[in-house]
Amino acid sequence: MSVQIIARDGQPEYAVLPWAEYQTLLQAAGRQPAAEPKAVELPVEAKRPALDQLRALREAKGLAAESLARSVGISPHYLAMIESGERQPDAAIMRSLAWELGLEGWS
Repeated sequence: MSVQIIARDGQPEYAVLPWAEYQTLLQAAGRQPAAEPKAVELPVEAKRPALDQLRALREAKGLAAESLARSVGISPHYLAMIESGERQPDAAIMRSLAWELGLEGWS
């Protein structure tokens, strides 16, 4: 099973797993599989900070890169690659970054 753990204040808060594995867990627990979620597309003009502003947003909050990375569940090196534009984070990491930085619109 491939599960990503997202922590807050050093404590596990969320477990993110692939949809198929979630369905398998529901069946094993004797529950009906969940309905397939409908994708929602936001308009291109939706207001949200651009990913290239991540470093400035982090610094404005007074967060050290190491602290933010660990609270999101990634390495400081990976956060540096995201901030420099070398890597594009997946949706779960984007949500966790948004949560930690108090942002809306990143998903």
